[in-house]
Amino acid sequence: MDIARSPQQLGAILRRYRKKGSMTQTDVAAKTQLRQATISALESGEVGTRLKTLTDVLAALDLELVVQPRRKSLPSEIEDLI
Repeated sequence: MDIARSPQQLGAILRRYRKKGSMTQTDVAAKTQLRQATISALESGEVGTRLKTLTDVLAALDLELVVQPRRKSLPSEIEDLI
């Protein structure tokens, strides 16, 4: 399971899963009916992304969002995981 605590970390996770699925940003854009620039902005962690945009991209990548209480301590290598 990947943990994201910032927009940049979430973007990096989405980028990694997109590439793992051999998809380009243009492929994701086509599946979501969003612009490629929007996918790029989301992957870059730019602020202001709509929740609908995020859920559409998650669906296109066959991912789901899980919300859970924040853990008090995380492994020191958390940055390496993301």
